[in-house]
Amino acid sequence: MPDPLHSHPTPTDDAGETAETAALHDELLELALEAARRAGALLRDGRPADLGVAATKSSPIDVVTEMDLASEKLITTFLAERRPDDGFLGEEGASVDGTSGVRWVIDPVDGTVNYLYDLPSWAVSIAAEKDGETVVGVVAAPMRGETFQAVRGRGAFKNGARIRHRPAPLLSQALVGTGFGYLTERRAAQAEVVRTLLPQVRDIRRGGSAAIDLCDAACGRLDAYYERGLNPWDLAAGVLIAEEAGLRTGGRPGRAASGELTVTASPALFGQLQPLLDELGAWHD
Repeated sequence: MPDPLHSHPTPTDDAGETAETAALHDELLELALEAARRAGALLRDGRPADLGVAATKSSPIDVVTEMDLASEKLITTFLAERRPDDGFLGEEGASVDGTSGVRWVIDPVDGTVNYLYDLPSWAVSIAAEKDGETVVGVVAAPMRGETFQAVRGRGAFKNGARIRHRPAPLLSQALVGTGFGYLTERRAAQAEVVRTLLPQVRDIRRGGSAAIDLCDAACGRLDAYYERGLNPWDLAAGVLIAEEAGLRTGGRPGRAASGELTVTASPALFGQLQPLLDELGAWHD
């Protein structure tokens, strides 16, 4: 069975790119795939049996492990050796402005609590921005044997096969993914939103990795996904993959997906879910 982390499909259309832009996007995609493959292998094969918390961030339950740090170092070192003029933004502290117009946005372990507890739903998320726009996204989930990828304008792929979202159901028949923050007040507000939303949909799922949830929506395992409090590294790659799979993404009405609120669904369902979430106050604590 081929290793999905080695999957390198070549899209059949050029998305209207110039030859120079297409070559850059190809290079960024290949580097993101290889960096994600290496980091995924490190995390999968190198996880110590006695893995513990190395540090906490916003609250005592917002954790970092030694493997988060090792994964980010591996990714940034690999990319910097090949593209030394690029910038970086990483969850565990990588921050470099760069001079090339390209910035890498990296979550070395999206779903750290899942990883800490040896649950399989964690991923490596790597996005490349050019002049502030996300142009490449890769989300590798080694324990699921899956790698998702997208280049802007070329479609989205899972293990080399093109993916599309599910047809839009009625809101009452929608399976909706979400996630919760780490601050007590935010969690209480998010629980209130779920309490009101749950009777109006088929069901709600909480997987623990925003990047995987966005990709699961992209390939039809969820009808929709929303969450407040995501960081750029949580959403950059997954949002591009969702959009390239035909989903609509956004935040509050008229706004882009952001830490305030991220919503993704097929266009018809998005038109029902986004205003409901706005009315329920899913965008504030």
